[in-house]
Amino acid sequence: MSKEARHVRMGDLLSRTNVKSRIESPEGLSLNEFSYQLFQAYDWYHLFQTYGCAVQLGGNDQTGNMQSGHDFIKRATGKSVFGLTVPLVKSSTGDKLGKSAGNAVWLSAAKTSPFELFQFLRNTPDADVEQMLTLFTFDPMKEIADLMKRHKAQPELYQAQMHLAQQVVLLIHGEAGLESARRCTAALFQSSAEALAGLSADELQSLYRGMPTTELLLEPGLTLLDLVMKAKCFPRREDAERVIQQGGVSINHRRIQQANYVLVYGEHVLPSDATLIRVGKKNFYLVRWKKDIS
Repeated sequence: MSKEARHVRMGDLLSRTNVKSRIESPEGLSLNEFSYQLFQAYDWYHLFQTYGCAVQLGGNDQTGNMQSGHDFIKRATGKSVFGLTVPLVKSSTGDKLGKSAGNAVWLSAAKTSPFELFQFLRNTPDADVEQMLTLFTFDPMKEIADLMKRHKAQPELYQAQMHLAQQVVLLIHGEAGLESARRCTAALFQSSAEALAGLSADELQSLYRGMPTTELLLEPGLTLLDLVMKAKCFPRREDAERVIQQGGVSINHRRIQQANYVLVYGEHVLPSDATLIRVGKKNFYLVRWKKDIS
């Protein structure tokens, strides 16, 4: 702080519209929130010094933070940098999309898989889909208008949303990503072992994001009861036996009601060396099978 804070002017920080409005509001402004623009400014300064980052692009809600970074770098180095802001993408209800809103999607497949991106766009409300098509596809405006006419005539077909999802996933992840999204979508809605067999283990993981995952070695004689206990699907064997007998456990979308049923590699392990366990209607567990290299 003693080294870098001398490049910051309190008058500039306090003059920001969002800072002034928060200070005058009933809830006030915490020191933590006020200091955020300082850290944002230093972050840009570090990027500029380390990587030569002279241009920053952000939503128009970041104008104050970018101004602070611009001023900091100018005073610290004497050099000019440039900030470009764009309007935030908002829904028809005025809600923004982003991390703070809890509905962010990412370009990286590691954070948002092609399937998750496809489903996010497929679920775009009718009131927002035309704006999304205009912003995020390269379709001519006349084609978008024609598509919207067809969509409004048969909204139950979700033609506009499907086209949006396909075009954006294709743009970001290519043909392979779009095909992956289609395979996952088919597996989700068909609930068949055949559809699951076409998925990789990573695609399975993205299909049921957040489900518990266990790595196991497929030992000879491993029963269904052994499997669900090792995968920690149940706290007690008695509970597992009861639910299995009642038909509440499925392996790769196939129900098995015998607790002592022995699992077979070619039948209960998918080509991706994974097995999907479902307990009840909504509880999913993924088992990744390790290779025996002994």
